[in-house]
Amino acid sequence: MTEVRDELVKKRYASERRFRFYGAAALALTALFLAILLVDIVARGLPAFTEKTVALDVKVDPAEIDPAQLAGGNYDKLVKDAFRAEFPQVTGRAERKALGALLSTGGGDALRQMVVADPALIGKTVSVPVLLGADAGIYLQGMLTDLTTVAGKATLNIARLEGEEGYVLSGDTSGESAEQQLGLTAGQVVRFKGGALRVTGMQNGYVRAEAILPPELPVITLPAGQWDSLTFSVPESNRRISDAQAVWLEDLKSEGRIQTSFAWRFFESGDSREPELAGIRGALVGSLLTVAVALALALPLGIAAAVYLEEFAPKNKLTDLIEVNINNLAAVPSIIFGLLGLAVFLNFFGLPRSAPVVGGLVLALLVLPTIIIASRAALKAVPPSITEAALGVGASKQQAVFQHVLPLALPGIMTGTILGLARAFGETAPLLMIGMIAFIADIPQGFTSAATVLPVQVFLWSDLPEIAFKSKTAAAIMVLLVVLFALNAVAIYLRKRFDRRW
Repeated sequence: MTEVRDELVKKRYASERRFRFYGAAALALTALFLAILLVDIVARGLPAFTEKTVALDVKVDPAEIDPAQLAGGNYDKLVKDAFRAEFPQVTGRAERKALGALLSTGGGDALRQMVVADPALIGKTVSVPVLLGADAGIYLQGMLTDLTTVAGKATLNIARLEGEEGYVLSGDTSGESAEQQLGLTAGQVVRFKGGALRVTGMQNGYVRAEAILPPELPVITLPAGQWDSLTFSVPESNRRISDAQAVWLEDLKSEGRIQTSFAWRFFESGDSREPELAGIRGALVGSLLTVAVALALALPLGIAAAVYLEEFAPKNKLTDLIEVNINNLAAVPSIIFGLLGLAVFLNFFGLPRSAPVVGGLVLALLVLPTIIIASRAALKAVPPSITEAALGVGASKQQAVFQHVLPLALPGIMTGTILGLARAFGETAPLLMIGMIAFIADIPQGFTSAATVLPVQVFLWSDLPEIAFKSKTAAAIMVLLVVLFALNAVAIYLRKRFDRRW
């Protein structure tokens, strides 16, 4: 009998150990997946917090600037002219267009700000950090292709073919093929001062090449160290930066002209069609305005409804029906509230589409059941003896509730409200239904201005094909997660700080 009992105890202990192991394994697996997700988001989003600029010496030509309207000057032309002056060998129309495409469409903004702040700069030559375009920026960040640069270790002879397009590359050592001497293979780019060639293949012991940036002389001899080879992991046909543009950028980089700085414009600018100019300020302001409307409506209504249902409402079938419906509304998909807002607030009342006031009304309806349920739970947690003691010393029911029970339940109410607020801040589906998916470049100035919110901005950027917008999407997700984590941290602090043990 004792042996059977010992065997049962061993099995029970073994079962308990397995249960603990399964629980610990589930937590570890969850933490692993969460860590992978966060690491992936951070790795993709970090490049969006930096921007690439090129230092240019720009002559502020008075002919392009009206002193009476400094902000309206043709600063883009001044910047592009200065940039093209850095590459005097680029003369063709297509090549000049490709060169200009390396700069952002907002490249003249920095010069405009400098001149507006100090009009005395007109007529002078100033050093300006000019913003590069998104494609140039992500190339320099290594997101378009990997680049391997090898300095030339042998003398390179370049000769233009007569009667046909192309060049022949050779070394200076007899008995050894040019391919072996130069270490070149098809697809590599040979870069030197004044030109660049792309290797196309081998023929009769020589290296054949085509012009990317044609050299001026028909025959050139370059000693070792005065040329190098560039190997791109992604062919030119599969990336948005051509070999010529890559060579120009590498030249600027080797000269120390490329600068990396924190992308403050990501937090200071609204949305834009150009990835390097797009920011989250408009969406962030829209989110704050929308959540402010939702909080202003849902918080007092939710607390009032919870106090009435928990403390004053008679217990009958009507109040039971109301409680059941409140619990059901808390589980309704959020898009249903969006359809309700579309039908009632936009179509019936005619409120402005894509405005924070409408978004706030919809989100207020969404979080109202959550606030009511959390507030009722907080009121229930207050011991009945508090109310009985207040009534025993002559307080009225209203005084007992509002002067004793409600203050003690307030920390729990605030915790539930903040969690509901965090849910509202991260909602997307209901706001899509009321038109907050529109492209909004301006910063909203009020509750009736056209606006979007941060989750919708993430949705919009994720659907765009440019690689730079993928990084912007991850960066916006990081900001959204930080806000949500902060709201949840505040809720946890309030619960810990004001928690009472009865």
